[in-house]
Amino acid sequence: MAEAHKVVIIGSGPAGWTAAIYAARAQLAPVVYAGVPKQDPGPILPGGQLMLTTDVENYPGFPKGVGGPEMMELFQQQAERFGTRVIGEDIERCDFTTRPFVLHTSDGGQARAHAVIIATGATANWLGLENEMRLARTGGGVSACAVCDGALPIFRGEDLAVVGGGDTAMEEATYLTKFARTVYVIHRRDKLRASRIMQERYLSRPNAKVIWNKAVEDVLGGEKITGVRLRDTVTGAESTLEVKGLFIAIGHTPATKFLQGAGVELDEQQYVRLRHRHSGTNIEGVFAAGDVADEHYRQAVTAAGMGCQAAIDAERWLAAKGLA
Repeated sequence: MAEAHKVVIIGSGPAGWTAAIYAARAQLAPVVYAGVPKQDPGPILPGGQLMLTTDVENYPGFPKGVGGPEMMELFQQQAERFGTRVIGEDIERCDFTTRPFVLHTSDGGQARAHAVIIATGATANWLGLENEMRLARTGGGVSACAVCDGALPIFRGEDLAVVGGGDTAMEEATYLTKFARTVYVIHRRDKLRASRIMQERYLSRPNAKVIWNKAVEDVLGGEKITGVRLRDTVTGAESTLEVKGLFIAIGHTPATKFLQGAGVELDEQQYVRLRHRHSGTNIEGVFAAGDVADEHYRQAVTAAGMGCQAAIDAERWLAAKGLA
């Protein structure tokens, strides 16, 4: 049987690569399972949500901004510079009942590890429309993160739309009112699901509007979005709303399906539950970082910070066990 790695990192977004950088510099010879591309129904790519972000302007150290894919490539290069090994496979199942841990890979193989850092992120829930995904991939004005992208020049002073009706949608829409001429919240029903305070905060803005009983049937535009085609959920009638940006705010799904039956404690929304002020999970030697354990912030910089924490915690745990 193959020798166990000191630490295996599952995931290749900001949290995973940062954990790899710190672990590699601590001479832990980390192995990163970067994942494989898939559709579910929207794209899930190695590198995480930043692979769908064309302009990142809020990450320190890039005063002129940087493309999301370019940033992840730089993160990977830095991790590899210090000796990180990268494997382009998924971890499909984990056995944390034995030590070293046994990880089952998507190519039918196995990996063994004394410590594991889970950094698989969370994927935005998309509508699943062809043009939605095309424009999201190419920077055409479709996004799943208003806080990430809403302040970009292409959205300032324009009419924008947010799809959703919960607290996340209200938070995203309220943020966008700072920059947009008008923000339309498109909701399938005649009543918002968001808490009253979040509704009031949004509706108090002079440029805030709600379009009731409408579903987005298509996203219009060639290189850039020009509008959305709507269907009335009551009458079935179709209409067009002209907008220069569309933000999907119908929630996120943490990438934790592969942990089913593994014993890692998850919360009600299936995010990994962490110990207080620590990256450790309920299983000794298993750590988590980034959006897979953070439903609140979901930012590249916070994910990277959590990756740093997880690597330091893993190194200290391994040292205490005489394994570092």
